[in-house]
Amino acid sequence: MKYLDITNNYLFREFNCGLTQEQTARLCFVGLAQVKLWDAGETIPPHYKRLMRMYSNRELGIGESWKQFEFVSEKMKIPTGQLVSAQQILTGLALIEINSELEIKTTSKLLKYARAIANIKQS
Repeated sequence: MKYLDITNNYLFREFNCGLTQEQTARLCFVGLAQVKLWDAGETIPPHYKRLMRMYSNRELGIGESWKQFEFVSEKMKIPTGQLVSAQQILTGLALIEINSELEIKTTSKLLKYARAIANIKQS
């Protein structure tokens, strides 16, 4: 593919989702020729784009509560823009479960997340 022939669909498939043409064809149950048409600029149907994002961990689910969550490399990007690791999520859950003394100090952070959740529900 020439530099001038690169389309937004190609960039989406290749760089946003990290999928080859062959992987995309298998994932979407279409032929390789169809993927090449998408790469050339033909509109990718929304359900295929969503499937590609979900497969490549760019989109977590179809519910509105997950709307602003996504994976970036090995971390989860939460609605506040912060990148958190699996260990940080588990640590936070553990602190909540054991009602740690640190809970009082983390109230302001929890309020920040609660506001982010409220913004998601309003969207």
